[in-house]
Amino acid sequence: MAVRTRVRGGCVVAGAAVLAVAVASGPAAGADQWRPRPGSLYLSDLPTTESWRAAPVARGWGESYECLEGWPEGRPEVNVWHRDFTTAETAFAQQKVVVFATEAEAAAFAETTRRDYAGCANRPQPPGVTATGYDHGVVDVEEGATLQGMYTFDADAQDRPHFNYLWGVGRDGDTVTLVLWSSYWGEPPVAAWKKTLRTAVNKLY
Repeated sequence: MAVRTRVRGGCVVAGAAVLAVAVASGPAAGADQWRPRPGSLYLSDLPTTESWRAAPVARGWGESYECLEGWPEGRPEVNVWHRDFTTAETAFAQQKVVVFATEAEAAAFAETTRRDYAGCANRPQPPGVTATGYDHGVVDVEEGATLQGMYTFDADAQDRPHFNYLWGVGRDGDTVTLVLWSSYWGEPPVAAWKKTLRTAVNKLY
């Protein structure tokens, strides 16, 4: 059962904080430093409750709508890939994959990211916005995966007052994947997204 926390006051809701991280240039991002890309999700791996379209896998962190402005601090800029998935108008999803130099670094990043997502609903919210956080539990796969969620309601919004988010964090050895979903329509597909998260981790290697 999901653990719920409710906060009133002032946060960043959908679209309020956009991360746009470019791939580093110059010697630090030389091709010889890039390792072979781990496996990634296909369209068929996403929940079939929605009709998805996918962009190609690309280097870098990509853009996404997060509650974590400036995240993640000290992130690597090589051996990072992302892929965006969208529906006609209601939903957005993304997979991020990052390979670290050591398994210890990967484990620390995964745990920090999980804690950060778990605290999203406790961050300051804009006036009229209520945020409810959910802990959707663990997924038993490789070195482990967790799924966090958040629901926001904007009492002052005339259009799209409801938003749901799911944030999956999984690890296989020195590699971490984040599997993210957000939508302003309907209930979050928790069970289906856990399956997608499991698939994402299994596909890394």
